[in-house]
Amino acid sequence: MRSNLRAIAAATVALVLLVPLPGIGSSTPAVERHYEQAGPYRVAKAARGTTHTLYYPSDIATTSRKHPVVVWGNGTGAEVAQYEVFLTHLATWGFVVAAANTGQAGSGADMLDGARYLVSENSRAGSVFHGRIDTANIAAAGHSQGGGGAIAAGADPMIKATLPVMPGPQGSVPALRGPSLFIAGQYDWIVPSSYVKGRYAWAQDHAAVFAELKGADHFLPGDTRIRMVGVGTAWLRYWLTGDERAKTVFFGPAGETDLANDPAWSEFDRNTKADTV
Repeated sequence: MRSNLRAIAAATVALVLLVPLPGIGSSTPAVERHYEQAGPYRVAKAARGTTHTLYYPSDIATTSRKHPVVVWGNGTGAEVAQYEVFLTHLATWGFVVAAANTGQAGSGADMLDGARYLVSENSRAGSVFHGRIDTANIAAAGHSQGGGGAIAAGADPMIKATLPVMPGPQGSVPALRGPSLFIAGQYDWIVPSSYVKGRYAWAQDHAAVFAELKGADHFLPGDTRIRMVGVGTAWLRYWLTGDERAKTVFFGPAGETDLANDPAWSEFDRNTKADTV
């Protein structure tokens, strides 16, 4: 495991979520596939100086809606552009995304800075985000080292839910303050699935779900990328917007959820707290 952790620290993420998503067919489970499709919003992109890249619904300043927030952490040495398809996809579903412009997101500090920025902008007259940020619904998500950063950020009271994708060793799982979805790749040699499941096992005081993506390595080839996008979007939609349709992907009678029955996922587990959701 020590050699694996060195690999985690050295890994440079390439080609992850960079290729646009192809059209989604009518394959089941239908609910899960629904969130693989773009949401109803057009997307704007902006820079917050050199520190963050922002993705958000383009009509945010002209409606009265408040939007939930996702703060994002890249993998080691990676850039935001390598995850742009996923981050844009989240914005089509109504999220405001603050992606930290760093390849060293493991402390979670840069991600939390993005959350604090949007909370501040929510109160600043003249900001495009003035009165449009749902400050009670903020999630932390990330990949590889950024997944570890999401866990680290998840100890902060601002963070309601987390989405660690193939997370590194950063952060304390017992310190998390809200529900977490741990995504692993079946053939990931950089952050092995067994390591991700071990981290998930430490989640005992809050609802947690473990999902292993069949055929996926650390760089999410082919359709595995689409599956991750859809499930990640559904997780965030349920916890940050109360979307009951998204809930059925993860929660319900044992063996009857979308993830439990989707052959694209090779393993699915929930802790006892998640069983009662």
